[in-house]
Amino acid sequence: MHTWRWQTWNGLPYLTCSLLESFAHGFFNRTFWPQKPQDLVRILHPIATVHRVKQVHGNTILTPSEIRHTNLAAVPTGSASPSAVEFDLPPADGLLTEAPEQAVWVCSADCNPILIADQVMGQVAAVHAGWRGTAMKIAPVAIARLQAQGSQIKHLRIAMGPAIAGEVYQVSHQVAAEVAATIVPTGQFETADALFDHLQQIDHPPLLPDPRPGRCRLDVRRINSLQLEQIGITPEQIAIAPHCTYQEPQHFFSYRRTHEKKVQWSGIVSRA
Repeated sequence: MHTWRWQTWNGLPYLTCSLLESFAHGFFNRTFWPQKPQDLVRILHPIATVHRVKQVHGNTILTPSEIRHTNLAAVPTGSASPSAVEFDLPPADGLLTEAPEQAVWVCSADCNPILIADQVMGQVAAVHAGWRGTAMKIAPVAIARLQAQGSQIKHLRIAMGPAIAGEVYQVSHQVAAEVAATIVPTGQFETADALFDHLQQIDHPPLLPDPRPGRCRLDVRRINSLQLEQIGITPEQIAIAPHCTYQEPQHFFSYRRTHEKKVQWSGIVSRA
């Protein structure tokens, strides 16, 4: 059983997962607001470089060098130096490292923050998986990029942080069908109702009924887990935080609960 622990820094709590214990990492909660990754990194690894993107609910994964290339392309003619320009962050929803001591970060307020580590190579990834990114299989896309850099499936460890729980995440049947279709063979079910009935019968169902017509409850983290299992990740390689952003207002921001545009950050640092 994987253990989730509250750590403290200057009296403020953040979560870590035993599955990633050999990597500096943290799922930070609302008490750290409005600190940003450049502030939070000193808690994990004071000399690590910080890398983040502009999250857009897609499935693009970038490396630090790709982020830098995007920024350099935006430098106006005649600029004294790249550092003199205030760059816009490139659009993406995940990052993976290329060297040791690189800290990659994603933010969330109900979506699923996923931290991935390769225990042998030391490279890591951070992924923001809302329902849209999940429908585009962002987690398997991140794994494929890690594999392209030499990772083996058996060496990966994946922790999914606090997110809105399936029991309270009400979505339309259209959204549920789009996301659920990623974990069943194309054409296996003739109707959405048949698909829903099937998925509500499996162990730890990713879809749950809702009393409102045309609605159901969606467990985004469970869908991500099933997607990863389909590409060879075992359940033992995955840990899911026992925390719900919607139901724990004392710890987490939840856009679904308050509609505030405030987030919590999750980050992990690569090692040699």
